[in-house]
Amino acid sequence: MDCKPRKTFNQTAIKSLDDFVYGIAPHPVKTKNGMIIGGGTVYPEINMTLPPMKIEPSTISEVYRQYAEMIEGILKRARDLHASGIIVEVELLPDTTREPKWGIEINRILLQHMREYEAKYGLKSILRCTPNDIREMVRPSFMRQGQLLESMLITFQRCAEEGADILSVESTGGKELHDEALINCDMRKAVFALGVLGVRDMRFLWSRIVQIAETTGSIPGGDTACGFANTAMVLAEQGMIPRVFAAVDRVACVPRTLAAYEMGAVGPNKDCGYEGPYMKAIAGVPISMEGKTAACAHLSALGNIAACVCDCWSNESVQNIKLLSAPAPVVYTEQLIYDCRLMNQAAAEGHDYALKMRDWLAKSDDKFDPQAYVLRPDIVLEISKELVKEKDAFMATKKAAVLAVDVIKRGIKNGDVMVPPREQKWLDIISAQLETIPDDEEKFWYEIKKEVDLTKWRPEEYGLK
Repeated sequence: MDCKPRKTFNQTAIKSLDDFVYGIAPHPVKTKNGMIIGGGTVYPEINMTLPPMKIEPSTISEVYRQYAEMIEGILKRARDLHASGIIVEVELLPDTTREPKWGIEINRILLQHMREYEAKYGLKSILRCTPNDIREMVRPSFMRQGQLLESMLITFQRCAEEGADILSVESTGGKELHDEALINCDMRKAVFALGVLGVRDMRFLWSRIVQIAETTGSIPGGDTACGFANTAMVLAEQGMIPRVFAAVDRVACVPRTLAAYEMGAVGPNKDCGYEGPYMKAIAGVPISMEGKTAACAHLSALGNIAACVCDCWSNESVQNIKLLSAPAPVVYTEQLIYDCRLMNQAAAEGHDYALKMRDWLAKSDDKFDPQAYVLRPDIVLEISKELVKEKDAFMATKKAAVLAVDVIKRGIKNGDVMVPPREQKWLDIISAQLETIPDDEEKFWYEIKKEVDLTKWRPEEYGLK
């Protein structure tokens, strides 16, 4: 199958900061039931998962019951709160992707309840199906062959045939090396993992997902740097790596995540890709984002700013456990609906009010952490306009990291972002590392193969010799 990009982005889809706001995307997505994502309304996207339990033949009936319970509670709460529409995401767990029939049945159960609520109560809902990238369950991983890849693609195919509206994934190509880069704060290896390995794997995998979507009438949504920059974010939150490293790594993920749209994905991108605003700025696709309401899954410094330009607002993922009021998925459905109501009401008052709300969301977070600062809409647009000038994804990855360092340094100098002195020195370290990276991808591969442990990953699975 051809893994060459279908599209190239040599200019940003969004030209002006006044056009860069939540709820509106240059290229909105219309679903089969008439919902328009990016067409003026921010929709809640609820993501739920199982409580800790074994998934095996003896427990699978209980797994199905849990999902039925979750979706029934979610839909009832959305109806009671008069939601104009909701998105439901099911992140299939490794076991329910490795055994496609289990994931397919979960998909069917959710869709059955969603269709019933639309027929009975007029509640529009769409299902985002996200099979697990189980290729990484065996290391060194086979990325382009083998039963794990086959099971994942079968799950995509059958869930789409059953009626899943959006297909997404948290792909992991390059994670073998990126994990090592994070541990050692080695931006050189991070750029190789993202800009070479990650981009190549994204093109391979998304050529197949897009084909499945086109043959089944589903929507190829997008990918996320969850296994990459989100890992960096969590490590930074725990004080294990510098926050500035995580911030630079986030921007460096942009060309990798953009590869899905180069291959034909149309959005909405997946919620845990905090690089989503860059996707919207460059490709013009609608985006799903998460922030304060994702605290059930991980802590972050991006609680409000993540919502600035979102088109769907998500909770990441919450387990089906009982809280004082109701099961957690029901609780988070309510929280998301209220968040979206506020953003939509501001926009209904007029575009200037939406921009004011956007700016409040940004200003409440941007100065406290460099990871938030690089998501400030004007910073996103500034960097995006430079990235589209690069000739290829590898060079764009290197450029993204350089630009992130530059804007953070400028922000520190202008007093716009707080970075403690012990972390400021890391910006110079990162900059020095970036200066050692050649401008030629093949030359970089020749150099870095001497620095990495090739027993931990398979270069041939990325088309490298």
